[in-house]
Amino acid sequence: MSSRTFRITVRGSFDGLTAAQRAELLAAAPEHDVLRASFTSEGHLTYDIAARPFFTFRFLDSGEAEEDVLDATARAELAAESWLADRGYGFKQLRSQAEDLSLAPLGKRQRQAAARGDAGR
Repeated sequence: MSSRTFRITVRGSFDGLTAAQRAELLAAAPEHDVLRASFTSEGHLTYDIAARPFFTFRFLDSGEAEEDVLDATARAELAAESWLADRGYGFKQLRSQAEDLSLAPLGKRQRQAAARGDAGR
């Protein structure tokens, strides 16, 4: 069986932040800018607390079977909750979305490469 790669997005909103927590998030905002967003195994957080209270974690995980995406999603949600709780940040409306990249449609360049037979390059 081949390994499958999963991209999991966990979204929510900060809730009941103190002035100190808000200032802390504002100070760290440049490293959590959406332009630096990436899917990582430890999870990458993005937000723009100056504009709105929402945040997004992006996780990269893997598994052997299609059903493994459920476990990967649960791990991502737990990791996001832990990160927030460890820092004392309140949150609400946590929801997640997962994508199995082995089931994702090929992009135009990938289709062209597959047609030429050089998909491995």
